[in-house]
Order: sequence, then structure tokens, then C-alpha cells
Amino acid sequence: MAREVQSPVVLALLLLVLARSRLEAADGGGWRQTGPGAAVVLAEELCNVERRSDLTYTEFVQHYAFLRPVILQGLTDNSKFRALCSRERLLATFGDHVVRLSTANTYSYQKVDLPFQQYVEQLLHPQDPASLGNDTLYFFGDNNFTEWSSLFQHYSPPPFHLLGTTPAYSFGIAGAGSGVPFHWHGPGFSEVIYGRKHWFLYPPEKTPEFHPNKTTLTWLRDIYPVLAPSEKPLECTIQAGEVLYFPDHWWHATLNLDTSVFISTFLG
Repeated sequence: MAREVQSPVVLALLLLVLARSRLEAADGGGWRQTGPGAAVVLAEELCNVERRSDLTYTEFVQHYAFLRPVILQGLTDNSKFRALCSRERLLATFGDHVVRLSTANTYSYQKVDLPFQQYVEQLLHPQDPASLGNDTLYFFGDNNFTEWSSLFQHYSPPPFHLLGTTPAYSFGIAGAGSGVPFHWHGPGFSEVIYGRKHWFLYPPEKTPEFHPNKTTLTWLRDIYPVLAPSEKPLECTIQAGEVLYFPDHWWHATLNLDTSVFISTFLG
């Protein structure tokens, strides 16, 4: 019975991502989004990750690079890149390119290849809460850098680096309600270009409770409501134009509150 009790914030998130009536946002680049409303405000109020708009490189290294996540604001201008990432522009430029899709399963390496236009027009829809991770396909990470170089050359990554690492881009587009369950890898930055993406984060020494083949949406519904305060993750909604930095080996799961266009810079 305890798992049926849901907090107002969880209910707000679920209402938001499960809404079937979606509106075209005037500044949303033509990507279809969930309908706005009071639920959006509730979902976005929950944030326990620092936001910084005046961060220096020295502060980044001393206080965040190896210790905890931080949200960066206003450090780069990617307005041109954003314009190139509108639905119309991406389909015109890359619609017939074959892209590789991944399954939303923490430990699965299954891949599916199909034309980018087919993915956008047929698979980019709100998450079905009943779907398992290996039944959910999304576009992220497996980019052909030769074919997509005309887009990536216009992106300005955050002006921070870590010694001994080389940055690598991973570009993605995912439907509302979708999200990869908890996993970890090396440090990196993730910028939202269109839409909003809610992140849940745990430090390396605190392994979260999750099922690798159940989506973030299922975790939010079944596990999150019964977590003790000490077991709750760091979390925040990343808005378009914001960049989240996550340190090495931090567990993280994501939930796309809208159809989201995003790019990550991994420091490998």
C-alpha cells in the first residue's frame, strides 16, 4: 500500500509527462511539447543542484569538477546552433541520414538503425508508462561525426576542461516522458537546446535502487515516493540554454519533460 502514496511533486511530474494533449510552443523550434500548466511549476520548483552564472574556471575545479554537479548559465551563446536544431532545419539537412538508436536499458547495448526522418515522425512520441526499457528507442550518442559535422561545428561547449581529458560530443533527441534509468560514466556536460530535462543524481558511493530494464518514469512512480529523505537524489529540471555538469562516476537518470533536443560533452 505504501507504494501507492505519491508526493505532490511526483504527481506533478507524472501528470506532465503523461499528458496526451501537446501544444506547439512558439519558441520550441517546432518540436511538440506537453501542455503547460500548474503541474509544470510544481515540477520545476524541486531543485537542490546549484545554479551558477558567474563561475570561474578556478572555482569550477576547486568546488565542482571532482565533488558535485552544478548547473551553468550564460557562459556560452549557442543561439545559432539552437536555430539549426529546429525540427524543420534538422529534417531538411539530416532527414534521409541513417541514425543509430539505443534502448533505454542501463545494461543493454542493442542498437537499431533507421532514417532520422522516420525516427522523428514515427517514434518521437510521449513515453508509454507500460513500456520496458528495451522496448523504448531513443536517439543519443551514436552520431556519425562526419555526417553531422556541419551541425556540431556551430556548437560552443562550456569553457571548462579537465586535464588529461579530450571532449567528445553526443547529440540527442528524445520524446516527452522518456529517459534512461540510472547509469554512470566519465565526467561531462549536458546542455538542453529545446525542451526541459529533469535529472536525478547520486554520488558514486551511493548506488540507487532501480531496475535496469524499467524506465525512469516507472522508477519515479514506484520507487521515488517511498524513499527516505536521506535516500533522495540530487535533482533539478534543466531548462533550454542551461548546462548541467556531472562529475566522474556519478549515477544519473533523466526524464524528458518535453520533447527534448540536447547535446552532451563527455570528458574522456
